[in-house]
Amino acid sequence: MAFDLKQSLKLSQQLLMTPQLQQAIKLLQLSRLELEEFVTQQLTENPVLEEGVSESSEERLQVERERERTEVEAVGESMSEAAGIVDSISGEKPADMDWEAFSRMQESQSSSSSASRQNESDEFPSHENLAKSGTLQDFLFAQIGEMDLSPEEKDLAGRIIGNIDDRGYLHGTIEELAEDNKQPVDFVEDMLDVVQHLEPTGVGARDLKECLHIQLRAGRLKNGVVELIVEHHLVELETRNFSAIAKALKLPLETIIESVQIIAELEPVPGRQFGGLEAQYVVPDVYVFKVSGEWIVTLNDEGLPHLRVSRMYEKMATKMNGSSKEYLSDKLKSAQWLIKSIQQRQKTILRVTEKLVERQKEFFENGYEFLKPMVLRDIADDIGMHESTISRVTSNKYVHTPQGIFELKYFFNSSVSMAGGDSLASVSVKKIISEMIGKEDPKHPLADQKIVELLEDRGIQLARRTVAKYREQLGILPSSKRKKYF
Repeated sequence: MAFDLKQSLKLSQQLLMTPQLQQAIKLLQLSRLELEEFVTQQLTENPVLEEGVSESSEERLQVERERERTEVEAVGESMSEAAGIVDSISGEKPADMDWEAFSRMQESQSSSSSASRQNESDEFPSHENLAKSGTLQDFLFAQIGEMDLSPEEKDLAGRIIGNIDDRGYLHGTIEELAEDNKQPVDFVEDMLDVVQHLEPTGVGARDLKECLHIQLRAGRLKNGVVELIVEHHLVELETRNFSAIAKALKLPLETIIESVQIIAELEPVPGRQFGGLEAQYVVPDVYVFKVSGEWIVTLNDEGLPHLRVSRMYEKMATKMNGSSKEYLSDKLKSAQWLIKSIQQRQKTILRVTEKLVERQKEFFENGYEFLKPMVLRDIADDIGMHESTISRVTSNKYVHTPQGIFELKYFFNSSVSMAGGDSLASVSVKKIISEMIGKEDPKHPLADQKIVELLEDRGIQLARRTVAKYREQLGILPSSKRKKYF
């Protein structure tokens, strides 16, 4: 079989994404914080870019100055009015004050308050008054540092504390700690017992069972029944199957419930008070508010740098030759495209939000019960864009409304059928279910089937399994685990 070599021409189309287009898509899906970080990075890397003050920023500064001036004038007027009132009061001179009596009264109050503080300090341990603004480990190290221990004991106690997680539990076994630190097992056990006597009570436990036992020991809450429940019936306790515990221990149900009430007051996560993260505040990308009966949508440009191309580098590029001119030209094109991409991003967010407001006016007027079902295609068709673009625009973008701050994704949800052929957004149904459960009798919680019946009374048609699914998405336990006996 012979092979021939020959040349031929062929026309074909191929979709290529330029670096500029890739950057525009990337900017579209960035959150506000990520965009600020990206712009800051570009300002550092591209010498042609510089930060300027936009006209809107200048207007805001002027408004702030006017507001400050008005406040100062208002305070001045109030002070003048107050001075006039004081000056107008005449003929009613206060009686001379007995300063010696007043001094004696202050001294007596000071001595009594200091005595009460002394009594309080004698009654309560000093560690309870320590500020818990640091980490759990810092709090434990501070207590170890105040104890009368040898350097070797403090070192081992510190290593044990280093193996305690943010929840307050110890990672690893006694044998592993002894092997890692080259210490006898008995010595490690003794120092672990020292750590387990620190505050918060229950810290240093290796599992939930030990954590609860430590707290029972510290609070002197042992009565036999409580210990047996913790030791052998944690599974039944979790499922609130108190009848099974009473049957296994051959005790009245009332006795079991009294013991369970003691256990319920214990803390299963000793490090909870230290493990809370700082609040993350959401800065809205768009504001929606009503003015003279019309809904206004405006972008939030606060905090976003206003970029512009340096005129100095533009002039330099016209006078240069060779590689220097090519380098500056590339940087100029990159800067111009970045500015254009950011402007396009902001315009797209504004257009999408405006269409959202048009379709969800009843929600903005009256609240979540009037949220309409909507999908990405609805907005995509309105503004002539692809669904994937709308998805990028609405991800990690937030809008401030009279009803609160919401992610733009919040407004896209499936529909739930109602009597009469109408439909309701699934988010609204979840909110209704959450409110129903929030108002239920804790001793007689609503079962999923009962919620179905209550929803039918409102004209909302939903299957029991769908109610269970929505309840799980809301993070709400089933009725058997929500029931409270005390």
